[in-house]
Amino acid sequence: MRDTHHYTYIMTNIRHTVLYTGMTSNLVKRIESHKEKVIEKSFTARYNLNKLVYFEQCSTRQQALEREKQIKAGSRKKKESLINKMNPEWEDLSGLLF
Repeated sequence: MRDTHHYTYIMTNIRHTVLYTGMTSNLVKRIESHKEKVIEKSFTARYNLNKLVYFEQCSTRQQALEREKQIKAGSRKKKESLINKMNPEWEDLSGLLF
């Protein structure tokens, strides 16, 4: 059995006006692809979402997917609350990964 971690994360732009929630099994690679705008017409590229402001680790892909759906279904206020608990200054956490 592979020792793979799965992550749910939230990204935002410099003004914190748009939030994007996603999930991945390779957080470093995924955040790099968002920041480098690998897919030019993607949501994160169009809205310049280049700050990782929240992430959590899940044990399985299914848990990460369920958590992503749960976060996406929540209000902006709930997302802000999650971010504020982990990252009250809304700093770019990608520096912790690279």
